[in-house]
Amino acid sequence: MPLPVPHTGFQALVLCGPGVSLNTFTSNPEEYPKCLIPVANRPMIFYTIDFCKRMGITDITLVTPPSSLAPLQAALRQNPHLTSIPSPSPSVIAPRDLDMTTGTAELLRLPEVQNCIKSDFLLLPCDLICEIPGESLLESWMIFQSALGGSSTVREGRNAHGPASSGPGGEQGGRRGGLSVFYQTQGREESVKGEATDFVAIAPFEQDEAPAGHTTDLSKLVLSMPMSTLKEKMEHDKGFLVRHSLVDKHARIKMLSSYRDAHLYVLPYWVKDFARLNDKFQSVSEDLVGWWAKAEWQEGLGNKLKMNEIFQRQGHSLPSGEDASHDGESLEEEIDLQSMSTTKATSAIAESARSAKPQFASRVKAPSSVSESLKSGSLPPMLAYVQRGSAPFIRRVDSSAMLLSTSLRLAKLESTEEVGRSAASAFAHNQKVSYPAGVAQRCTVTKSDCLLDMNVTIEEKCVVKESVIGANSHISSGARLTRCVVMDGVVVGPRAVLTGCIIGRRAKIGSECVLKDCEVQDGNVVPDETDAKNEKFMVFEGLDDDMDEDFEDDQDEL
Repeated sequence: MPLPVPHTGFQALVLCGPGVSLNTFTSNPEEYPKCLIPVANRPMIFYTIDFCKRMGITDITLVTPPSSLAPLQAALRQNPHLTSIPSPSPSVIAPRDLDMTTGTAELLRLPEVQNCIKSDFLLLPCDLICEIPGESLLESWMIFQSALGGSSTVREGRNAHGPASSGPGGEQGGRRGGLSVFYQTQGREESVKGEATDFVAIAPFEQDEAPAGHTTDLSKLVLSMPMSTLKEKMEHDKGFLVRHSLVDKHARIKMLSSYRDAHLYVLPYWVKDFARLNDKFQSVSEDLVGWWAKAEWQEGLGNKLKMNEIFQRQGHSLPSGEDASHDGESLEEEIDLQSMSTTKATSAIAESARSAKPQFASRVKAPSSVSESLKSGSLPPMLAYVQRGSAPFIRRVDSSAMLLSTSLRLAKLESTEEVGRSAASAFAHNQKVSYPAGVAQRCTVTKSDCLLDMNVTIEEKCVVKESVIGANSHISSGARLTRCVVMDGVVVGPRAVLTGCIIGRRAKIGSECVLKDCEVQDGNVVPDETDAKNEKFMVFEGLDDDMDEDFEDDQDEL
């Protein structure tokens, strides 16, 4: 396989968060943070680092809370999957004020992170599993930014100063747009019921904006927010309201509700100041990217977001034109799309929407003094890559259901031993069964959809189908595992039956247990003959403390 061309003008920031949605296995982040949870027998962070390396980015920084710094550094030095990644190794920073509740946009404002950003950069989460060739995303981004009037090279754009010619999108050297990635959550093998989605609205490029002969799935992002936020807004506004300026600017808009933000962004260097100056931003996806997408078509919003201050400080001349409104209210009316529908009676909703007072950027304050104003059409756009059809695999593993689904999906990939390294997937293992001697002859293991790590032992009369089993685990005689993820060092007792379960590290399942769709915390012991469905087996420290206090009180009474 040819080596990727290094993208020396880019760096990657990987956010290694707390993993609240995986709390069964991240209850002790000081010992075992989310980024080290195994996905198909590899640490979660492996896939993100490998994705960056495959696209040629070698400047990789992992951002983690101080409490998770020690285990992450130890894993980078000792875990065989992480040590096998080509040099140089990623660097790790642990900002002093970063805790488990810090928002992603708040994180970008921390001094340690601000000092870390030296160039255009990728921002991505530690739980991303992406089979898309990353270099194709970077190349598409650079080609489109050049077509829109931006600099054709990454390095010169980073430090460009002085006036430059403006393209149709208003981009100049150093004033390029961003790129976000969205993937389909429904109708795919790895789809799970109830997966979170985002509301995404995209608009196609005009003929004079897109590069000649382009075939990528890039569009302009005009709206982006979680579906939960959209539902709250619709409930508050008594309908789905859209501004006139959006329809005036983009005649063709496609609105999607079954896609999800991958939290994979290609961002220009000036976004560093964009996040720092807007202290109201909490989330990158909902606030930074969402408001940026609106500013491309909503008059005056770019000034309220202090984009003019950023570009003026960088020495770029702003386009001339009418000054935008700087007051706290929009001068535009809103359109109620539901009231225009011919398939539903919404007269009451329409009347309520007409009487409502328009709201505009309520969370963003207008600048106190502005020498020049930005027109909406002069702002660099936020581009969107939207996954189409049977596109390469991409998922965020941020829930137990996604951990199970993704691990089982990757377990079905053919190994490099079977098809050769050139034909194998980037996520394929060298062998499906790393330790064949540990598997007894009189047992059934479907190798096509199973993945067994080193030193896994399976006794006779066992049946293992569509499962992933971690290193040093032991499956006792007569046990049956179907669609399960078993992490390192687990012991499954005789004649236990597990279906759709996730078993944490060093846990023990008693003999003749029957578990379906259950989660077992690391180190937990499930008693013999337990029969459970849809349960989480966890040890609650608070309960143990209460029991200790009760015991001490009883001793005092005696």
